[in-house]
Amino acid sequence: MTITGTDRITAAFQQAQSKQTAALMPYFTLGYPDATTSLDIVEAIASYSDLLELGVPFSDPLADGPTVQHSTQVSLENGTTTAKCLEMVRQLRQRGVQTPIMLMGYVNPILAYGEANYARDAADAGADGFIVPDLPPEEAEDFDALSAEAGLSLIHLLAPTSNQSRIDRVAARARGFIYLVSVTGVTGARSQVRTDLAGFVNRVRAETAVPLAVGFGISTPAQAAEVGQVADGVIVGSAFINAVNAGEDKVEAAVQFVKSLQEALLK
Repeated sequence: MTITGTDRITAAFQQAQSKQTAALMPYFTLGYPDATTSLDIVEAIASYSDLLELGVPFSDPLADGPTVQHSTQVSLENGTTTAKCLEMVRQLRQRGVQTPIMLMGYVNPILAYGEANYARDAADAGADGFIVPDLPPEEAEDFDALSAEAGLSLIHLLAPTSNQSRIDRVAARARGFIYLVSVTGVTGARSQVRTDLAGFVNRVRAETAVPLAVGFGISTPAQAAEVGQVADGVIVGSAFINAVNAGEDKVEAAVQFVKSLQEALLK
């Protein structure tokens, strides 16, 4: 029996649940601050993470705030391409990284690469799924089918403003998990978690048994723990990149920050 990317994602959430904790999913941009360092960072944090969200840089990252925008711009200036990102995934697998890998990118580069080619080559490289913020479920049918054919999950997003029709549509086709955007707006570290987050999570949970992971605006271990009390997964991006930027030893700074998140979730 072939183990698919979707199977590995599901198993990661089940394993976290068995430890009575939310799954931890750090986000980091491939190719930032350079290709070698990004690979070293991702390899180093993999054992402290349940899943990894790796950014494929794009020149117009509409859902991302200043921190992630800067990282993607630097990565592009370094010459990072979609094909090079897939090769970096392959290298991570060759280094022994077994943590499920979600590729976060925008739809234009996928269309330029070719949807069928991207799904096939991502699976071949060792990716497990895709997060595409600007591909709404109403327009995702073709890529959803291609992803499923390759054994990977296309992860759909819901925001606090999503109406019941959108929630029902996403719940009906979700595989792996659903990405809940905790705030209206772009990614970025914020001083506090939404007070109505639990209500949003419960509204979606009433429609599906698929795990629910929350991202956008989670800045500290304490906030990660707070979100982990109501969600099945916690996604941290901008605050993680900020921690790496502040560290003299980038890899060590990455490990210490992710370990602090993991420890907070396990308490």
